[in-house]
Amino acid sequence: MTFTEDHDHLRTAVRRLLDEKAPSEAVRTAMDSAPGHDTALWHRMANELGLHGLALPEGHGGSGGGPVELGVVLEEFGRALLPSPYFATVALAGQALTASGDTRWLPGIADGTLTGTLALTEESGSPRIEDTTTTAHRAGDGWQITGTKMFVVDGHSAHLLIVVARDSTGPALFAVTADAPGLTRTRLETLDPTRRQARLDLAAAPAVRLATDPYRALDLALVALAAEQAGGAAACLDASVAYAKARTQFGRPIGSFQAVQHKCADTLLKVEAARSAAYHALSVAVDAPDELPVAAALAAATCADAYTHAAKENIQIHGGIGCTWEHDAHLHLRRAKSSEHLLGGPAAHRGRLAELAGITATKG
Repeated sequence: MTFTEDHDHLRTAVRRLLDEKAPSEAVRTAMDSAPGHDTALWHRMANELGLHGLALPEGHGGSGGGPVELGVVLEEFGRALLPSPYFATVALAGQALTASGDTRWLPGIADGTLTGTLALTEESGSPRIEDTTTTAHRAGDGWQITGTKMFVVDGHSAHLLIVVARDSTGPALFAVTADAPGLTRTRLETLDPTRRQARLDLAAAPAVRLATDPYRALDLALVALAAEQAGGAAACLDASVAYAKARTQFGRPIGSFQAVQHKCADTLLKVEAARSAAYHALSVAVDAPDELPVAAALAAATCADAYTHAAKENIQIHGGIGCTWEHDAHLHLRRAKSSEHLLGGPAAHRGRLAELAGITATKG
């Protein structure tokens, strides 16, 4: 899979929309609002641009695209720090549902009337699927879910929750509706004000079992998050370079000082590596799905590191103003650190890479 002129047109259209409707002031207004996002922009993205159905199958409200198209959009959303249920709904729930073949909820996602998310992390804080202690039991013709999930993106407001739980065969995915009896949702105070998270408590909540490999759903989520992180890292680099050119010290732009040049150069290398890793994983998701676990783990580790590094250096290069609430540098750092551990940290992803490569860690 290669990136085409159509992808460039998509990127241009999304960036133009965000420049118009989601500048810094709008982002701050949206993140402080009751819904946590711009509802008018949400429906415009769905109905005018068709972004919600971009990676959904045709015939169910979608346009038949896939991970690559979704990655292009998420990269731009990451640059803009857009507060939106898009990542949770389309990248997490939408991809899991599409992979399952269960299409009943897809039209609602495509037209913007239904939001969803993926509930992965356990109360222990572990996002590893194999560590899942949430359980699923047969109840008549359906299932019931019992357990607690933490740090669920937009879990307090999503209409549909895709929950990782363990049944008699092992970990699996189950769909739970927001009005299910036995479900209690609590919004959490989080580091990143642009992305809300919640705790889910399930006590024999009725559910539908999905025919999706939970590991593939996680890999698709990791690749989507990596694309978003690559966009955020690029935005931090652009801000750093622009400030280094404009800010003068001792009668010279600070970008003329070798220490600042090295910071920008090192960040550029990490940003380009992140973009390459993310693009490779997006392509693998389409062309070589059997290789996705390796590509996803590599992209997840590389992009998380790059975004956090770029966000930190952005604050350092900006100096005192970068530490103020009024500047966006801290918002990128908050998003970077939150995203870094959202689906498992870089160390966990590298450990998974080692496992996939058959490498056994030794102490000594």
